[in-house]
Amino acid sequence: MPPHRQDLGLSRPEGGRRGLTINFRSATSSVRRGSTVLPSVLTFLVIVASGGLLMMIEKGMLNGMETPAPRGGGRRPELLRQRRGPGGVDVEAQILQEIRNRTIKTMCRQRNMPHSIWSLSPLQKKTLLQHVLVNDEYRFLYCYVPKVACSNWKRVLKVLSGALESVDVNVKMDHRSDLTFLSSLKPEEIRYRLKHYFKFMFVREPMERLLSAYRNKFGEIESYQKKYGVEIVKRYRKGHAKVQSVRGDDVTFAEFIRYLVDEDVERMNEHWMPMYNLCQPCAVSYDFIGSYERLENDADSVLRRVNVPHFVHFPERQTWYKPVTTETLHYYLCSLPQKLLRELLPKYILDFSLFTYPLPNMTAEHCRH
Repeated sequence: MPPHRQDLGLSRPEGGRRGLTINFRSATSSVRRGSTVLPSVLTFLVIVASGGLLMMIEKGMLNGMETPAPRGGGRRPELLRQRRGPGGVDVEAQILQEIRNRTIKTMCRQRNMPHSIWSLSPLQKKTLLQHVLVNDEYRFLYCYVPKVACSNWKRVLKVLSGALESVDVNVKMDHRSDLTFLSSLKPEEIRYRLKHYFKFMFVREPMERLLSAYRNKFGEIESYQKKYGVEIVKRYRKGHAKVQSVRGDDVTFAEFIRYLVDEDVERMNEHWMPMYNLCQPCAVSYDFIGSYERLENDADSVLRRVNVPHFVHFPERQTWYKPVTTETLHYYLCSLPQKLLRELLPKYILDFSLFTYPLPNMTAEHCRH
């Protein structure tokens, strides 16, 4: 039986208006100061914070949520630095995995969360199965999340299947051919693989992922401009509802966010659908959840775990790739009305909570820096 929320030390924010701050900086810095700090201390902090978010979702408190106070001079929290322990073990990577695993386990224990893929709605199950890639030779399942290095992971899978000679071959990625999706298998085949195969996914800071999708799809991809950009401009730009000459190539970030606020998360395009809805970490027990922020190290860990041939490596980022920097994300988020961001966060709150990312800081003081 799931523990009562009061047993987790959770309390209602005063008046329903207090912002929620998850201070990961202080937790990770304590790890750096000494190896005697137990991971359970960090996991407790995250579990409490995550459980609080779940309660806020259920009670509708996030409708009036304010952004947290500045942390560390207004900068984004530092990532866990790599630290090697005895035998070359990446201690802090293990701690991060422990935090995520315990947070997910605690939150997914709640009654209103799915506990298997067969308890999902037909649409939820369809989305999940269409995003899980299968490799039978090395016995693993990979749930891909667009804008989280999924193209490079698909290259790896194609090399392992023999469809691609090398991950470094300069070819345009076909995201469907020469790949096996869990959705193509029979129920009994799906059950067997979910039970016996190594399962992993990769996650990314939610707002950074959204900004990456916005810049790529509306700044570079004409098909997205025509399909989504035209609709967004006509819907949200005053006086453009009946304009025939709209091209959709000048969608503002605020217009994009307004569009997301009004969209049903379960019917969103995969490039901005929440990671939770794509991979359903409560319905699927993932053995490893890697981070975009630790991509190289985490990808190597996965490849070693599934025992791929030594000549197979995770591809380097393409030279044309434009990363989302801290400064760029700060600029775009601070250009948004706070009310708009508060309306957006509930749709992605499980991505922040389950995968242990702090909520974005949007206070006026923070945005002045």
